Amino acid sequence: MNTKLTLTIEQEIIKRAKKYAKIKNRSLSDIIENYLKTLTKEKKAPESNTLSPIIRSLQGSFKMPVHMDYKKELEDRLEKKYS
Repeated sequence: MNTKLTLTIEQEIIKRAKKYAKIKNRSLSDIIENYLKTLTKEKKAPESNTLSPIIRSLQGSFKMPVHMDYKKELEDRLEKKYS
């Protein structure tokens, strides 16, 4: 059963969303409904991706410095590796 819902959204976002819906040949209601379904979907624990007890014990053991820029660090190391 479908029910009407009123949302308050910035006018510019509505314009862009309508344009996107038209390009995708879908209604804005359909897009929003599917987004909300995805957002509220119950997640089941994946059976094959469960962590082993050893790996689980290591979780959280690495503390990254507060001001570390992970992306910059990765970029620098890859550049050094491949140059």
